[in-house]
Amino acid sequence: MSTAAQKLLERMRQSKHGWGPGDLHTLYRGFGFWCREGPKHRIYIHTEYPELRATVARHDPLPLGYVRRAIELIDRLKELQAEEPHKQGEER
Repeated sequence: MSTAAQKLLERMRQSKHGWGPGDLHTLYRGFGFWCREGPKHRIYIHTEYPELRATVARHDPLPLGYVRRAIELIDRLKELQAEEPHKQGEER
C-alpha cells in the first residue's frame, strides 16, 4: 500500500463527494489492484485476492456509490490481509 493511497482513502472517508476516476485509479493501484480498460469503464481486480473487484466509469464526478464501494473493498482487503498470518500458522 502506498502512502498516497492511504491518505487518499482517509480523505474519501471524510467526504465521498467530488471524486473522479483518476482518484479511484490512484487509490486502487496504491492498494495492489491491477486495471483492465473496458470501452466505458475500468475494471480493477486485486492481484492477491481476485474476488475483490470493482468497475469504475470514466466520467467526472463519480456518483457516491463508486467511492463507497472503493472504501468497502479496501476495508475488506485489510481484513483479508490481517487473516493471512493466521492461515500461515494453521498450514504448518
